[in-house]
Parts: sequence; structure tokens; C-alpha cells
Amino acid sequence: MGRKRRTKHGPARGRAPEPAVPARSSRVWVAAAVLLALGVGVLLWRSPPASQASPGEPAAEASAPAAAAPAPDVRLRRVEVLRELPHERDAYTQGLVWWNGVLFESTGREGESTLRRLDPRTGRVEQRIDIPAQYFGEGLSLVDRRLIMLTWRAQRAFTYDRDSFELLDTFRYQGEGWGLCHDGGRLIMSDGSDRLTFRDPVTFAPIGGQRVRLRGQPLHELNELECVDGAVYANVWQTDFIVRIDPESGRVTDRIDAAGLLRGPDLLGAEVLNGIAYDPDADTFYITGKWWPKMFEVRFVE
Repeated sequence: MGRKRRTKHGPARGRAPEPAVPARSSRVWVAAAVLLALGVGVLLWRSPPASQASPGEPAAEASAPAAAAPAPDVRLRRVEVLRELPHERDAYTQGLVWWNGVLFESTGREGESTLRRLDPRTGRVEQRIDIPAQYFGEGLSLVDRRLIMLTWRAQRAFTYDRDSFELLDTFRYQGEGWGLCHDGGRLIMSDGSDRLTFRDPVTFAPIGGQRVRLRGQPLHELNELECVDGAVYANVWQTDFIVRIDPESGRVTDRIDAAGLLRGPDLLGAEVLNGIAYDPDADTFYITGKWWPKMFEVRFVE
């Protein structure tokens, strides 16, 4: 080392001096050792190995972030066309209802709204009335002998006799009217948002509602509705698909691709897909669109 080591009081007499660590240095090294030991202990206490997680914590994954819940599955289906039939080109279709071998249709446009009865075999209009010019006709449903027809922004629903088309009653409601169907116990109404409103079929008063979600996200612009076996089928405005909704949870369970039904000259002047009616005897659907020259009898298949 080049220097003689000393104790604090000098070397002991009668023997060679022993190498010694100065007292201050000794205390520093001891303190360092103690602190190091304490640090290791703290680390071991705070970071248990994966095989020995702290009580109440899952092994190995205690500090991992929780995984996001997977989006609900949606069954993808398509339209299988069974037959085509003519459809009046002047029909700006809003609602479509099947009953006892005939179809009822409501159409929209200011000054041009109508209520019609169609022969589903030919598409021919068998009966028709014009709705007062100030009303824009919308969705349609059948409750017993009463046809209930919505209007878009007038906040009125008109009730007509199923056979004579005589005006029976008028209901008032808040917001817009888009689609309407009857599930056997209540009316279900859409207003262009992601919300379905449940209504009393006699008084038309709201009795509940449900938000609709597609893979966990809001599904807006729900339009024409059809109630079938506890589910709601809905057109989504400005799209070529139909969704099947569980009205109790609001979850979309099925997405049905209806693209490509019209081709060539049939596309000229035609607007969006709209109009769903269900024939329970044949287990088939009738679908069409606004200003479409054709209507289709279809099944929804995998």
C-alpha cells in the first residue's frame, strides 16, 4: 500500500503492528452492508416470485393489465332469394306488414304519402288511400284490426281500420317516427337513433326502451322494423344490411347482407333498401326498398 497502517492509539508494543481498518471506515462499511441487506429484503418482500404471489393475487399475472372483454359475436347471414315480384315504382316504402295472405305498405314523401294493400303474388296495389299532404308517412304496424302508421316529424300516429282504411284515431308522441312493429304484447318503435321505444298498443304511451349495440358499439339510424318470434329485424338506413336485435338486451345477434338485389336498369332511380314483412306460414320474408321496381320473397341463411 506504500503506507503503514495505524490503530487510533498507535502500534502495540512488543509485537509487530497488525494491519487495521480505521474506525471510521469500519463503521461506513458496516453501515453499507446493513443497508444493502435491508434493500435486498425489501425487494424480496415487495416482489414475490411468480410461483409465490401475494395472498389474493393470481400467480405471474398480478401486475398485468386486465384484458379487454371480447366484443359479442354476431352471426353473419345473407339473403336467399326465392322469387321476385313487381313493386310499384312510385312507392317510397316506409313500412311493410304481412297479414293473412296480403301485404300492407306505408309510403312517405310530403304530399305523396299513402297506405296500400298489395297482392304479394303479383305486387299489384288492390287498395290505397292518400295521407293528408302535410304529413310525411313512415313506419306501419298491425294490432288486431288496426293499422297504425307513423309520421316523420309531425309527432302523429294515425290508426286505420284494417279492412276499410277508415281513420279511427290519432296518437301524439315526442320525437321523430321511423319504424314500428308489434311483438304481440307491445309496440316497438324506432326514431332514427340507436334507441328502440316500447309503447302500449292501445294508448301508444311509452312503457320502456332499449339502446341497440352492434359488437358493443351504438347502432344508429334504425329504420323499418319487423317483430318475429321475440326478436326485432331492422333496416339500417342508407345501408344494404338488415340486423336482428334482441330487444331485451339491445344486442345485435345477426347481421344480414342484402346487397346486390337490384341490378342493371332496376337501379335507375331506386333508393335505399327499406321494408321487411314476415310470413309465418311460409317462414319467409318480403323485402323491398324506396322506389324499387321489385320486391323479393327471401330467407335469411348462413
